[in-house]
Amino acid sequence: MEYKIGMILTGTITGIQPYGAFVSLDNEHQGLIHVSEVKHGFIKNISDELEIGQNVTVKIIDIDEYTKKISLSLRVLQETPPAIYRKKKYFTNKNKKIGFASIEERLDQWTQEALKETLENN
Repeated sequence: MEYKIGMILTGTITGIQPYGAFVSLDNEHQGLIHVSEVKHGFIKNISDELEIGQNVTVKIIDIDEYTKKISLSLRVLQETPPAIYRKKKYFTNKNKKIGFASIEERLDQWTQEALKETLENN
């Protein structure tokens, strides 16, 4: 069978590692469900979610052009949890005035230093 990205298939879990689960798609092909593609949210132990011999319905999300490795996902077939359960993560603490503000405060100084250095080198 020729596999293509976007196909939805049924397979059997044949192996579990901390980084993901191997799924037998047929007698000749297998794919990997990366731990991040098992379900929405954090997974502490993939063995708590999947077990060897379990039949799963998966979607092909990638096929490596050179190695022909097939990447699978259970997560894309699940309903996205409501936004109230997802926390918004900020690069900086939104309650403190830190982060990019310091760059903004120093930008003029850095620009002047760079211009001065450029003029001295020419």
